[in-house]
Amino acid sequence: MSYSLNSVIIKPSSKSSPKNVVILCHGYGGDGKDISILANYWKTFLPDTLFICPDAPEICKVNPDGFQWFDLMDQTGEETLSKSLIAENKLDNFINEVISENKLNFKDVALVGFSQGCMISMQTALKKKDQIKCLIGYSGKILNIKHLNQNINSKPEIFLMHGDKDQIVPINFLLEAKEFFNKNDYKIQTKIFKNCEHRIPTEGSSIGLEFLKKNLYK
Repeated sequence: MSYSLNSVIIKPSSKSSPKNVVILCHGYGGDGKDISILANYWKTFLPDTLFICPDAPEICKVNPDGFQWFDLMDQTGEETLSKSLIAENKLDNFINEVISENKLNFKDVALVGFSQGCMISMQTALKKKDQIKCLIGYSGKILNIKHLNQNINSKPEIFLMHGDKDQIVPINFLLEAKEFFNKNDYKIQTKIFKNCEHRIPTEGSSIGLEFLKKNLYK
């Protein structure tokens, strides 16, 4: 299958047809190969899961060897939102392709995002009319709270994690997102890692794994 976004695809280690799928969205300037490191750790413990790590749709302006979901350079809030809506549409279509190709249901889908990948994953998952099962967000933020508040269609289970020393996406954005989700009656869990910068620590990957087990293998 050739998906609309170039992807690293890791098939179920059980060799059986996938029972569920985890789609992992990389950060700004990264690619699917970067975040597939996380998928390769998880696959041992989720033997019937298909992992797909797409490259974002645009070449990154700052790092031409990597990709971006949308431009972050010298943008107003409205410009960023406008460009994120294009990326959201592409990710939404990609999820639909994966569902159709692998004969799965939306309740079999988990979205995982890091940094900019977290931003676009949150926006896409909440606005998607077909509710996915769950979402894990590392080191991200809600791009536009007003827009998202007006366009909620789904309430998947959510786990957000963040380092308290993050200087790229400061920790206050996790607190802002937590407040947003609580106000809108979401089931949300959060974890703040001490002395952690803009990255996914080992503890974060372990917590993410347990969350996926709980939600995809009930």
